[in-house]
Amino acid sequence: MSELRAATRQSTARTGIIEFDGARGPVSIPCTIADVSGTGARLKLDWSLAFPKQATLIFTDGLRKPCHVAWQKRRLLGVAFADGIASLDEQALMMTEEEQALHRRHIGAQVKGAREARGYTEAQIANLVGVSPEFVERAERGEISIPLHQLTHMADLFLVDLDSLVAGPASIGSPSVEWLGAATCPPR
Repeated sequence: MSELRAATRQSTARTGIIEFDGARGPVSIPCTIADVSGTGARLKLDWSLAFPKQATLIFTDGLRKPCHVAWQKRRLLGVAFADGIASLDEQALMMTEEEQALHRRHIGAQVKGAREARGYTEAQIANLVGVSPEFVERAERGEISIPLHQLTHMADLFLVDLDSLVAGPASIGSPSVEWLGAATCPPR
């Protein structure tokens, strides 16, 4: 995969380990987890070397996330989580509360942008998804998290890919809705 991931990630600058099967057995390489989202991470390595397509990212608290390498540029490595979007519990281990709040605001901005682009009101979306208009308003401001099943329903209503709501462009002020960055997305 040649394109760089354009997904929004929250800065962490934490240490971790990237582990994969080498020719002579398991290889563990220390890395800096430069930033992370619910769908993947950008890693900084101490040296340049080729990586296999599959690896495991190990966070300092022991959380292990299987991933596939989406891109590599010298000492930078972009990985997408192979098991899909990280659960809220996993994200809590990956990101601080402040980082999670920023991620919620980003998702809310993406939802609002997609909703407005399709001409829906907050009340209409609330009715279609089965929540209160206040829930939609608070979710779009990033005050509360949107459960995955509701976020998936919203993506269907807005005719966008779920990844564009969760990991779309880093433009909280002016979100746009487009296909971006996931390892499974078509090249642009």
